[in-house]
Amino acid sequence: MQISSSAIPQPIVPGANAGNATAVDGTSLGLNGENAATATPVTPTPNAAAPLRRGLSNWDQPLQGDISSAQQALDFLEQSAAQLRSLKTDLSARLANRQRTDGTLEARVRQFSNSWRTRSSASGGTLDAQLNFSTKGSTTSFTVRGMNFSNLRSGAREVLAMSVGGGQNVRSVVLEPGLSDEQITQRFNEALAPTGVRAQISEDGQLEFSTSEAQWAQVRDTIAVQGGGIRFASGQLNRVKAEAEAPQVDPDTWQTNDSDAIRATLTQVLQALSKVEQSIASVRQALAQVAARVQNAAPATTKSGMDQVAQAFVTTTRQPGYKSLLSITSALAGISRERVLSLLSLRQ
Repeated sequence: MQISSSAIPQPIVPGANAGNATAVDGTSLGLNGENAATATPVTPTPNAAAPLRRGLSNWDQPLQGDISSAQQALDFLEQSAAQLRSLKTDLSARLANRQRTDGTLEARVRQFSNSWRTRSSASGGTLDAQLNFSTKGSTTSFTVRGMNFSNLRSGAREVLAMSVGGGQNVRSVVLEPGLSDEQITQRFNEALAPTGVRAQISEDGQLEFSTSEAQWAQVRDTIAVQGGGIRFASGQLNRVKAEAEAPQVDPDTWQTNDSDAIRATLTQVLQALSKVEQSIASVRQALAQVAARVQNAAPATTKSGMDQVAQAFVTTTRQPGYKSLLSITSALAGISRERVLSLLSLRQ
């Protein structure tokens, strides 16, 4: 028996138009009549397609990323809050002698401490040690010994050479009499920005620096300064001490050795819970702002366009055959669990 070549399906040619009958037709697939497939999937009318594409592209990438980041940070904070509430109950029970010394309390403290060490990765790098949320990444704020406004304003003109990260990466900062705090900050900021370090005035009016949390360890161990003998020593670059701002929550210092230690730990747990709850409120507010941006980004004509596309899809999928299968698989392409969860979070 000889198989006719016309019974072998031809490959689908990307970009083929509906008029190219040799690409895919009902005969080659063994179909006929109203169920015969066409070379192209269902296509909405031009009036429906344009607003649909605009509505999705306006928020698909950056806004979806912001939603995912906020949701990840919120999940970590809510889990931490639940752990802290449980720890508060256990500490109170131990002080009231309602709980035996069986190691359970100590284990709970270690569990929370281990969990808290994952703050950066568990929050997707959006929560820093001060529990500030930012989709641009967490940072570490620090001060440098000798670099305070009173010291930097005094004395004659001096050129500081600063090295961050070692090697030949040396930046210059010119200090002159009469500079304001803002001018000093600006000069440090302009000089150090290429190294990933920024300068700013802190809430209490001090000169403060910041860098990404991932880069902090390298900055801390490599920052060096050479002066002209006025504010800083001349000669060669000398290492200076950089100290990070104390974290809002530091469970590694919590102790449960005796009643006094438990009482002190309970106070710290209550303070930590308060700060975590404040951060939760802040992240929820950020999530609400992103949701508002999504709604503002959607054009007014998107809903009607979506309705037309949906109706065209329903009509096509009711017809069995290749055209129906192609429409369904195209609609499901790119759908993931993370995308569905991000969209559902907007309805909360």
